[in-house]
Amino acid sequence: MKSKFRITGLVALAAALALTFSATTLMANPYEKYKGKTLVVSWPSNSHFKKAKQLVAEFTKETGIKVEIDYSQYLKMRNRQLLEMSKKDGDFDVVAWVVMWKGEYVAKGLLTPLSQFFTSPAFVDPNYDIDDIADAYIQNGGIVGGKKGYLPGKSGALYGLPFGAETSILAYRKDVFKKLGLAVPKTYADVRKAAKTIKEKTGMGGLTMRGKTGHQVTAAWLFHAAPMGARVFDDKWQPVFNSPAGVKTAEFLRETVKYGPRGIPSYSYGEASKAFLHGDAAMYIDSLKIAARARDPKQSKVVGKVGYALHPTDVQCGSETGGFAMGIPANSKNKEAAFLFIQWLTSKKADRRIVELGGDPIRISTLTDPVFSKKFPEYPVIAEQLKCADPDWRPLIPEWNELNIKVLGIALHQVLTSDKPIKPILDKAAVKARAVMKREGYYRWQSKSSK
Repeated sequence: MKSKFRITGLVALAAALALTFSATTLMANPYEKYKGKTLVVSWPSNSHFKKAKQLVAEFTKETGIKVEIDYSQYLKMRNRQLLEMSKKDGDFDVVAWVVMWKGEYVAKGLLTPLSQFFTSPAFVDPNYDIDDIADAYIQNGGIVGGKKGYLPGKSGALYGLPFGAETSILAYRKDVFKKLGLAVPKTYADVRKAAKTIKEKTGMGGLTMRGKTGHQVTAAWLFHAAPMGARVFDDKWQPVFNSPAGVKTAEFLRETVKYGPRGIPSYSYGEASKAFLHGDAAMYIDSLKIAARARDPKQSKVVGKVGYALHPTDVQCGSETGGFAMGIPANSKNKEAAFLFIQWLTSKKADRRIVELGGDPIRISTLTDPVFSKKFPEYPVIAEQLKCADPDWRPLIPEWNELNIKVLGIALHQVLTSDKPIKPILDKAAVKARAVMKREGYYRWQSKSSK
């Protein structure tokens, strides 16, 4: 009998241990519950997201969660996302948005706050380390409801995580600067001096720049406005782009046309970049994406001749913040699995992997890794630049598209293509901008004396 009880006890103990082991195994795999589910993801069909397709395949292999990617040209993507997210049952489980759209999506109740997932240890990878993601990228792409409605603050909340985000840096021709004995520009005064010298002594454009009417020339103004202390609006939504700082920025645009490559008033992002990549300009102040293109012999005639430096300063340090972030639609049928997908894709491991695939990192640890820094000389510059990247680089409001293209974009193109006084051009545009903001209700809470 004693032997029988001992055997029975051992069997029970073994069964208990097996059950415990089984439970532990299940708990150790947070993806097991969602294995076999299919997520539908809305992404732009640009370079970073195309390269991330391989990363998605690796996610599926590791987790068992399937992913269907719906690629769209990014200018058409917003309308498609609005349509799907406005339905009772939409098709998308994850959407990537251009940072300007986040406020509109939240205002219409179309996104799921991520805080509910970050409060649960069942979903949060303890090694995720959200503090390692560049603050400027999170603030610009993912936070909604704080100051001005789109910046951090006590009333703000996290709705997305950056993926395909960017800032601006200075790229310059090392060989040209060495030949002319020029120091790498640190300030806008240095840029002006170098551009003039390069143009006069070599005939090459000093600085390339976007200039095409509409949002392209507005982007050019914004790149230089942040360090020059200019803003589109003050804190009460009054237009201030016609302030002394705004006029000074516009004057710089006009001067750049004089000392830049021919054709700036017709340049979009593509033409402005090509002018540098094809050797028609010696400096470039725009998106960090120029670095990868400058290394690519299929796109660049200046391979091995390019150096990188911080975006020049004027009255302050300030660089662009832009690109994309990802979040979960409020009508997603797979919110939990969608969060795990976003978390995995923005983890430290995946951030390093996207670099290997040719994409852009969002984490400081990746940018400062010695292995990557040796291979990508712009990375230490970007890491330093992000310390003063400006999340309020442009107004992230629904009305921005209209103001960007039809108001500022027209006025600033006139600045580039005429010699008329700049202040009256911007004053007239400010009147139009104020009318748009009044129409949309931005002044309803202001007294008559403040209007």
